[in-house]
Amino acid sequence: MKPAPFDHVAPETLDQALALLVEYGDDAKVLAGGQSLVPVLALRLAAPAWLIDLNRIASLSGIRELDSGELAIGALTRQRMVERSDTIAGANPLLAAAMPWIAHAQIRNRGTIGGSLAHADPAAELPAICVACDAILVAQSRSGRREIAAANFFRGMFETALAADELLTEIRFPGWPARRTHGFLEVARRHGDFAICGIATTVDRGAAGRIGDVRIVAFGVTDRPIRLAAAEQALTGTTGGGNAIHAAAAAAAVGLSPRSDHHASSEYRLELAQVLTRRALTQALQDKTA
Repeated sequence: MKPAPFDHVAPETLDQALALLVEYGDDAKVLAGGQSLVPVLALRLAAPAWLIDLNRIASLSGIRELDSGELAIGALTRQRMVERSDTIAGANPLLAAAMPWIAHAQIRNRGTIGGSLAHADPAAELPAICVACDAILVAQSRSGRREIAAANFFRGMFETALAADELLTEIRFPGWPARRTHGFLEVARRHGDFAICGIATTVDRGAAGRIGDVRIVAFGVTDRPIRLAAAEQALTGTTGGGNAIHAAAAAAAVGLSPRSDHHASSEYRLELAQVLTRRALTQALQDKTA
């Protein structure tokens, strides 16, 4: 199929883009990398009168470490740039580990980090990474700028906290603690397909070797990335031995109600969540870099 007819406009500044967003309102869609939007247009699941193309706004792209220790990534930064960045590898190893799992290299060459987050596919990797790392998503409108915690940004399938007149402009990750390790795994029908189930985890050890803080986030399971609180609690305070890992994996099922679809049943996703939690935690706790 082909998209319905539309007009295209390519502003060169953020202010121009925000003004157009207000002017065209519901008649417009925002184009970043286009890797999610273009298929939607081709299937005529959306038929905007206008496409607001952000690709000429240079200020929306880039990777930098702030004096505060935070990692700041412009929303228009290509996924491939994030994947290949030495800055990312040093400042957020979990994000670096997840990038090669996203689709295929050809798609990552065009896909943007902000586009994926704003699209909010529940099977996408980047939303889960943001939740696991307590990222802050920066939104901008003509009336001002606001910061949204990742835990509050994703509201459901393809639904976010962005207002109709806002654009996602930057993603900020807190500094990576010296004694933090990580794990990341997913299962898909083929590499590059959206995840049937995935797990992203970070583990922080105290000076005595006991685990002080754990983040275990499942994606591809419900309508948004979700922290597995019972599994986190089962591991917290332990030394991270085999029994603790198995207890956390068993607890991953507590309160989790996966969806069923043509890719997998709810029961299969529940089993995957437990197996991948065990494997991702084993991966994290075998990491000797902390």
